[in-house]
Amino acid sequence: MPKVSCRWRRVASMRWRATERPSPCSRPPRPVPQRIWQSWAASMRLLDRVGMASHCDKYPGQLSGGHQQRVAIGRALAMDPLAMLFDEPTSALDPEMVREVLDVMVDLAQQGMTMLCVTHEMGFAKRVAHRVVFMDAGRVVADAETGQFFGNPQNERARQFLSNILSH
Repeated sequence: MPKVSCRWRRVASMRWRATERPSPCSRPPRPVPQRIWQSWAASMRLLDRVGMASHCDKYPGQLSGGHQQRVAIGRALAMDPLAMLFDEPTSALDPEMVREVLDVMVDLAQQGMTMLCVTHEMGFAKRVAHRVVFMDAGRVVADAETGQFFGNPQNERARQFLSNILSH
């Protein structure tokens, strides 16, 4: 069965734990099994991949919303998925954090990660999507390749949406 990893809108951080443990800031007083250190090293590689290695000793409450999103993406990558699902990964983030999260997602796309993403970020969708499915009132009203959807939408509702969104 293919592995699919989800990164939902609400960050499922464990509020009582730091981003990753054991902490790289100090070695524990007693020996730690090799598998724990291997797991820690893998976690650090993933945090580095999403630009969060320098925050490895912070608790979720000490991270901004964008940082929490990036840690959540790193955790989703930990299962080495073939595809990732994103539900509005930039909702409720300030504009600078939106860019950081989208930069991580663009990097994933460029590395060949298959992603299904629910988003209102049309510039991002235009840049990385191969196909766009546009929904209105819970129904699919357009399903097209990216170039056709943004360049010559066949559906009136999609044309109206794009003219409203892309006019600014």
